[in-house]
Amino acid sequence: MGRIVKQVSEGTTKYYWYPGDKREWIRAAVALGLGALAFGLLLLLARDLLAATVVGTSVAGGVAGVNFGRRDARALAGFPDLGDRAARRAAVGHTGRAVWRALAHGFGGAAAAVLILNLPHRGILADWILPIVPTVVGALAHQGGMLYERLGTSAATPGPAAQPAPSLEAAK
Repeated sequence: MGRIVKQVSEGTTKYYWYPGDKREWIRAAVALGLGALAFGLLLLLARDLLAATVVGTSVAGGVAGVNFGRRDARALAGFPDLGDRAARRAAVGHTGRAVWRALAHGFGGAAAAVLILNLPHRGILADWILPIVPTVVGALAHQGGMLYERLGTSAATPGPAAQPAPSLEAAK
């Protein structure tokens, strides 16, 4: 939960609460801005509304997918051992936020598909394949973001590794 603090007078302070963190709102604005920039550039250069819409929504979905994936990976890494009651409550809180991120990502993909379907182009490509491209790009970017976040972690074992079992050919 984020908050904005405004000092109204010497004895009065107003607090404005908003969902999420300021960094996440900035990342969302960057994703939308990059998508709009890609849309504008391609529309200017190619003069094809369908291609510009598909590329713009795919760029926005991809950047948002990476952000969501990295955030989900950090949340998964922070899951405590679920043995006690407080840990289970924390896990439910993490899960609730992940559900909201999934709903936002799914809504973005559905909105992009509806937008692409309502363009004046017709045909198999424009009606069946291109509407799912931004969603597929976003889903792959989500997985890539999770993978990228996990690359920096390593697993530690409590002692030296065990000797490998002898192979069948070495036993003969």
